[in-house]
Amino acid sequence: MTARSKSVSFGTPDGVTEGDWFKSHADLYDHGLHRFSGRGISGTEKTGADSIVLSGGYIDDRDEGDVIVYTGEGGRDRHSGRMNADQSLGDSGNAALVISQALGHSVRVIEGLGITKGKRRRATKGYVYRGLFRVAEHWMTVGQEGFRICQFKLRKIEPGQLPPPQPVDPLAGTETTFEEQARRYISQDRLVRDSRVASAVKRMHYNTCQICRARLIVSPEGEAYSEAAHIQAVGKPHHGADRIENMLCLCPTCHALFDRGALQLTDDLDVINGITGQFRAALAQVKGHNIGIEFARKHRERWADRLL
Repeated sequence: MTARSKSVSFGTPDGVTEGDWFKSHADLYDHGLHRFSGRGISGTEKTGADSIVLSGGYIDDRDEGDVIVYTGEGGRDRHSGRMNADQSLGDSGNAALVISQALGHSVRVIEGLGITKGKRRRATKGYVYRGLFRVAEHWMTVGQEGFRICQFKLRKIEPGQLPPPQPVDPLAGTETTFEEQARRYISQDRLVRDSRVASAVKRMHYNTCQICRARLIVSPEGEAYSEAAHIQAVGKPHHGADRIENMLCLCPTCHALFDRGALQLTDDLDVINGITGQFRAALAQVKGHNIGIEFARKHRERWADRLL
């Protein structure tokens, strides 16, 4: 399950051609295609990712030939094969793909053939080399299994084309390298938000949850803790606005349930159970905090085709 001794290298190895078939992970390693046995992403935050294996392990993956949406690593239970935790950009393989995006490294894409179903997926018919791709963009979202996942858009590199380096930190300074920007972004492990807007929402509601009305006291001095939650998720692929009309003041539990669609808002700003549709509570409101109904609708639309 760890890297073997072969050093990191980018590009197509000598003697290998796009479309070549390989019988096993060991065969991939021997030909210099994939260094990390038993893992889908070869690479670390220090080196960047030089190859990935498509194994059909995540239901949120999409493969359109020259464009692939690839779900990162982590959060999967080894026994059941299902997601049981959030993924993080800090996980080694995910961080490696972010670094490759920042530095413009090419990534070898290998496809498993004849993937078996069940908790341990195996390529029963070997592997085929799909060629070189670049990491065009990445984002965090909540997947179909209800947990946060890292996703990466990979685009095929045409012969002779070099993938461009690109900043990945939305607040990147002009005097830092792309690699420094990427490492800072990975360490944050979150999209950068406008903290002034979040602070204003929490202050307006006196750090009291708008759904369950809980006010969590966390110090002898009476300091309370709450979280600012976006209604329509910001960042790719949802593109919600970082505005006070698109934010709620919630406790951590209600925040987690809302982010995963288990709690939703109606146009009348009633809170409903997103799984059963039953009424839960009327959303607590204060003067000056006007909720945008369009954001509530976008949040509901996101979960409209949810598999129960």
